[in-house]
Amino acid sequence: MRESSLHPGNKASIHEALRALAAAEGKALDETVERIYHPDARWYGSHPINELKGTDAIKDVWHNVRRSFPDMERRDSIFLVGESGTKHYAATIGIYQSNFVADWLGVPATHGVAHLRYGEAHELVDGKIIQTYALWDLLDLLRQAGIWPIAPSLGAEVAWPAPATADGVRLGEEDSEHSASSIALVLAMHQGLFRFDRRDLDSMQQHKYWTRNFLWYGPAGIGTARGMDGYRAHHQAPFLRAFPDRSGAGHFIDMGCGSYAVTGGWPSVQATHAGPGWLGLAATGKRVTMRVMDFYRIENGLIAENWVPIDIIEALLQLGTDVLERVAHLRGRPNVRV
Repeated sequence: MRESSLHPGNKASIHEALRALAAAEGKALDETVERIYHPDARWYGSHPINELKGTDAIKDVWHNVRRSFPDMERRDSIFLVGESGTKHYAATIGIYQSNFVADWLGVPATHGVAHLRYGEAHELVDGKIIQTYALWDLLDLLRQAGIWPIAPSLGAEVAWPAPATADGVRLGEEDSEHSASSIALVLAMHQGLFRFDRRDLDSMQQHKYWTRNFLWYGPAGIGTARGMDGYRAHHQAPFLRAFPDRSGAGHFIDMGCGSYAVTGGWPSVQATHAGPGWLGLAATGKRVTMRVMDFYRIENGLIAENWVPIDIIEALLQLGTDVLERVAHLRGRPNVRV
């Protein structure tokens, strides 16, 4: 990639820049970060990366990644560029694929091919990235490494597929009315979720917003479900039993892009852990916030597919379960402090 700036109107250049960042190493990696990021950029990443400021910190993230994943390539299944309010974003979901040769963030290397699932949103200002939100699914990487430190998932633990329509990488122009209708549908569905009367799932009237056989691709720990019955059984009912007072905490992005839409918050959800069942946990009574992004594909005015990165490890930490400490214990390094 040349010295060109990342203007929202040039989607291909943004796409190229993010691919170049994943593939770069050594001095080229430092140069790529400096070229595409604002010097005071902020990074909001999954635990244990969390919140960072400045290009030096962002370089450290990528150098650590590349030591463990030396032949990494970025594979976007959805790539969207557009406006959310007055801000411009590139939002994307996919996998980083590589041989996994050295332990990373407490996850043991598999010494074979692994894929790191991601959902990301990059805010663009004056031709640079000023903020990155990166939900990387470490729990799914642990699953690939043969370590499962929490209760079994209720949904199916499968690799997330690309959209059924094979058109998720959107580098062309989008119809503004189509884009607006996509995000309007998603936000109307969200409003329905908050009409839950704490007794009857039908009170949310979610059948108005989803296709008959929609796919809900949840993060590791929750898993994937198909159709309203599967969605309710594997995710919605356990979640609402555990968090009956859940509410929205605000979004940094609400963006439509043709037949796609994306929302996300840091955090997106806040709730009291008042009931049993979610991820196999008994109620703790603790308040929790959740870092969440949602990518949607709309078909004939209804949601057909929904990919949902959530920082499960960080949410569990708030509830008193340190997943990475459990992983260390399972690998022969128990914490014996009392």
